[in-house]
Amino acid sequence: MRKWWPLLSAGLGIYAIALLVTAPATLADGVLQRASQGRLRLAEARGTIWAGSGRIEVRDAAGRAGLSKRLAWRLRPGDLLHARVRYDLGFGRGSQPFPLMISWSQVELANVDIDLPAEVLGLGLPRLAPLELTGELNLKIASLSIGRDAARGDAVLQWRNAGSEFSPVWPLGDYELRWVGQGRQGRMTLHTLKGPLQLRGQGSWAIGQAPVFAATADAAPEIRPRIVPLLRMIAVERGTGHFELQLR
Repeated sequence: MRKWWPLLSAGLGIYAIALLVTAPATLADGVLQRASQGRLRLAEARGTIWAGSGRIEVRDAAGRAGLSKRLAWRLRPGDLLHARVRYDLGFGRGSQPFPLMISWSQVELANVDIDLPAEVLGLGLPRLAPLELTGELNLKIASLSIGRDAARGDAVLQWRNAGSEFSPVWPLGDYELRWVGQGRQGRMTLHTLKGPLQLRGQGSWAIGQAPVFAATADAAPEIRPRIVPLLRMIAVERGTGHFELQLR
């Protein structure tokens, strides 16, 4: 029996891989739903876990779909030899695929460059949802690894042509949020690229905890009378045209 054990183990491994790659893509929806507590769903899933496509939906706390983007994936079998699973993901039509690697100890992303509507900010931060934000977001991740108790990497989120459905001023400006992870805690910094509404902020995010972020907003005199009512919806006025906002 002992001499047959290596062959039996190899056979069981091949069988397990076959089950994985031929599993229907619809199984991914259940995995995403449980992992995100219903905030992420995969609709219109086609194909298998090996290769397929669908629409990734980001939902609000009430379960209503707020963002839908096309998602395509393909497994790279060569990485299975290194005890990890690698997928090439395409997010949105015409986007450049980027790698997602999953091992026992961590999840890794690299070369991410995706565009999103600004409304996704209200889905991620419910306090901002009443503002009905507009504009375009671009997320770039050079490299990011998230383990059980640490995250390392660098990510940049730019918000271009920022605005709000409740503001007569447009655009408010262009802004950049940078996150740098160096272990158990990552640091975030926000600054203004250009525009009449100046935003600055700093914060942190630790594994297993909600982000903590503090920002200030300063409105230029020429837009102050028109923008103050909007800022008062979410921030505290500390002086003429100067507001403070805490996000937790």
